[in-house]
Amino acid sequence: MIAIIDGGSTKCDWVILENSGKLSLRTTTLGFNPNIINPDFIPQEINRNQDLFFLKNHIEKVFFYGSGCGTSHNCKKVYKEFSEIFPNAEVSVREDMTAAAYAAYNGSPAIVCILGTGSNSCFFDGERIRVDLPSLGFLIGDEGSGSALGKQLLRRFFMKKLPKDLEEDFKQTYNLTIEEAIQKMYHNPRANAYLGEFNQFIANRRKHPYFQNMVFDEMKNFLDYQVLPYPEAREVEVNFIGYIAFIYEDILRSAAAELNLKIGNVVQKPIESLVNYHKKYMLNL
Repeated sequence: MIAIIDGGSTKCDWVILENSGKLSLRTTTLGFNPNIINPDFIPQEINRNQDLFFLKNHIEKVFFYGSGCGTSHNCKKVYKEFSEIFPNAEVSVREDMTAAAYAAYNGSPAIVCILGTGSNSCFFDGERIRVDLPSLGFLIGDEGSGSALGKQLLRRFFMKKLPKDLEEDFKQTYNLTIEEAIQKMYHNPRANAYLGEFNQFIANRRKHPYFQNMVFDEMKNFLDYQVLPYPEAREVEVNFIGYIAFIYEDILRSAAAELNLKIGNVVQKPIESLVNYHKKYMLNL
């Protein structure tokens, strides 16, 4: 059996295939970003999933693509845990940017971006992935992401920058104190996911003119920092993976048009396209 996993900071999407390529299982677990959680958590979470627990000794290949796995140090930590939990499997651990490049590939070179809880970008020519820019994480990077939008919302709420209607709506929705917010942001191993959860408030009211402008500015910020530095930026399509890109696609396309960038594919969940890429290019199924 073959396991293909798209691992974000918030959750992992799993597809288990028979060796013939037939689907055996779809499931989800919590995210395994080693910058946020202790890798010792990985076996516990996998064993907590009953389907995976019963299949783990039958899996012969594991392809894990995870946020936070862009360094060899983190890859080794995640590889160790997966190798122990899947004792009969050949394990491959790569960063989530590789999964995005594979999932968005349509036969032509493109810049590929992730816009989910975090954000990132690369250039993929069909064979090689080139990452020109570092991933700085949610504290000083992750422009355009769910955590960046959540951070903007909290900052504007507590600093009394929201319009009165949105301010009152936020108060009634969350009843949030500054003490509670600081506790969750500074003493929470999943602080980026916590911030990202506030994006739902924005998404549910995304037609509000205030949020239209706020999201537009954040999308331009992402494109400025993570797309325009690529020399190919105005020569190739820019493809996107992730919920944030999907839910704000119209605003993202408007921001890109203002910067003379051409948006190609926008895919909410890469797992299906990722599985198809493996079948076609890696597993010969």
